[in-house]
Amino acid sequence: MELSRRTLLAGALAAPFAGLAGCDARSSPPIRGTIIGPNRTVGHRLRDGWRPMVPDGAWEEVDVVIVGGGVAGLAAARELRQQGCERFVVLELELEVGGTSRAGSVGGFGCPWGAHYLPLPQAHQTDLIEFLKEIGVVTHVAADGTPSVPEEALCRDPEERLWVDGRWMEGLYPFTGASDDDRRQWDEFLHEMAKWAAFRDDDGHPAFAIPSRLCSADERVLELDRLSFADWLDGLGYTSLRLRWVADYCCRDDYGLPASSVSAWAGVFYFASRWNGSEAQPLLTWPEGNGFLVRKLGEPLADRLRCGWAVASIVPTGGSGPCEVTAVDVASDAAHGWRAKRIIFAAPQFLAPYLIAGFRNDARRMEAAGQFTYGSWLVANVALRDRPRETGFPLAWDNVPYESNSLGYVVATHQLGRDFGPTVLTWYEPWHGDDARKVRRELEELSWNEGAARVLADLTRMHPDIEPLIESIDLMKWGHAMISPVVGFREGAARSIAAESWQGILFANTDLSGLALFEEAFDHGQRAAREVIEQLAASQDRRG
Repeated sequence: MELSRRTLLAGALAAPFAGLAGCDARSSPPIRGTIIGPNRTVGHRLRDGWRPMVPDGAWEEVDVVIVGGGVAGLAAARELRQQGCERFVVLELELEVGGTSRAGSVGGFGCPWGAHYLPLPQAHQTDLIEFLKEIGVVTHVAADGTPSVPEEALCRDPEERLWVDGRWMEGLYPFTGASDDDRRQWDEFLHEMAKWAAFRDDDGHPAFAIPSRLCSADERVLELDRLSFADWLDGLGYTSLRLRWVADYCCRDDYGLPASSVSAWAGVFYFASRWNGSEAQPLLTWPEGNGFLVRKLGEPLADRLRCGWAVASIVPTGGSGPCEVTAVDVASDAAHGWRAKRIIFAAPQFLAPYLIAGFRNDARRMEAAGQFTYGSWLVANVALRDRPRETGFPLAWDNVPYESNSLGYVVATHQLGRDFGPTVLTWYEPWHGDDARKVRRELEELSWNEGAARVLADLTRMHPDIEPLIESIDLMKWGHAMISPVVGFREGAARSIAAESWQGILFANTDLSGLALFEEAFDHGQRAAREVIEQLAASQDRRG
């Protein structure tokens, strides 16, 4: 789309632009843009009952079909290949793999459309470290298992800044204007997080670890899942509005929900799982965010990836014969089928009842699937012809506005060391509310004009002179962006039930952790692939 700046600024969110009265919108070229996003057309047709017919001769025999080409599906495919299994295929609805870790290119610069960093793995994360070593991100592993990475993979300084009281300041805690009590509560909160990071149960298991399957099941840890993070903070007397804003921001950043909706277990996990000794793990990032990792996972698998293929049905046989998977080419509506010994379902749980035959007849599975809820996100990539003027602390990788609905933006060119001239800002806003379906519907109905005005309003608040520098605003609408770790979800039975294999189908997705993290997806993909290999080997032994 292409609209004049005057038209855009006169939209529903025009009120924040009163300070732009001195700008002559007529003298600047129009702002271009488009909406890109997950393919909903085929999904909605399948939801409404449409199923394609596979013609004779359009069937393939394979050992494994992986449904979903996100990080979990790619990690599963990588593990299958490393275990010597070559007869597999990955089916992905979108034209490219990656899920919410996808990346793109705007204005000639690579930029993320979703996840954009990875904490440096700790020594116990041996599988992830091995993958990073394969792709050259980890250059050395010390005797104690600690990985070393090149300087260019670590997030370049300055890492983050906060827009507060009309100026930029370093870091994410608003120290400017903080009272003695604010500072005291902040110090006590950090001390509390350090205690949880150091916690070990009677068997030596940590309270919080990545991947989360390593977390302790101690009652003292699990009871955190029975109340919200906000209520937990209340109980400890943390009333500082500045501390509460940081806690809320971190929950919205990782989970897409405020602290009042996230369980205290998930809130503490955000801080305590990333500590190594006395400080948080450093961050790894790339211009295209986690799209870099997706590319490295996908490149060796190119001959097994089938992008643009929407899975229409999965017919399990309970082990008595091959499962049948039907998919349709989204470009031509041509149908194709695969008969496989095992299925790895690496798609979100909410799709299972629509795709897997007989799933709705299993009351226990259906009840568990109904417990999974998802957050929505609006992401924008904003191409600039030049940088806006700065006030206070200089431009950082992560740039966050205090008390905004958005999470701010990351700078795609930051890791390239380009501090001047054209760039791309990747802007994020989680959408949440009491009714997730209603919120998702409102996001789906958002027009480009409305979305672009929303982005521009927020950026103009931080950079009053930015509007004439904008060349384009491209939007991504994620309706089912990430699993929501609401109160009770971690301790409840839904996750463990959903993780159980079912009639030749194994499940692998971050849903099963309740945490939409790269590390969780990678771990679930590997775990499912290893289970498949074991099952296939056992089946072969029985036949032998």
